[in-house]
Amino acid sequence: MPNSEQAIEAYLKAVAEPAQAALRRLRDQIAAAAPGAEQVLNYGVPMFRLDGKNLVSLGAAKAHCSFYVQSLKVMTDFAPELTAFETTKGGIKFQPAKPVPAGLVKKIVKARIAENAAVKKK
Repeated sequence: MPNSEQAIEAYLKAVAEPAQAALRRLRDQIAAAAPGAEQVLNYGVPMFRLDGKNLVSLGAAKAHCSFYVQSLKVMTDFAPELTAFETTKGGIKFQPAKPVPAGLVKKIVKARIAENAAVKKK
């Protein structure tokens, strides 16, 4: 059975370009914003976990890439900055040529870290 790194790498290698490159950039941006986060393959997509809690994940579909924020509250809080993207309750759909800006990825990841930390304290 492959370890998480091997499973994530296999997932990414199976994604056609240019989506693969876009997901690799997004993965690097998330990792930089969440140092110490564990990377796992969960629900069939690469996911980041911090302190045992799901943080964010990423994936590829036939016609787009996705940044799964996994939080309606964070999606709502950042809605004004996401108007250029198609969104769902818990994620952002984007085209490889028009990715979510790195600064916004960082802010969203930090917001998810804070949200998870607040739940933990309760």
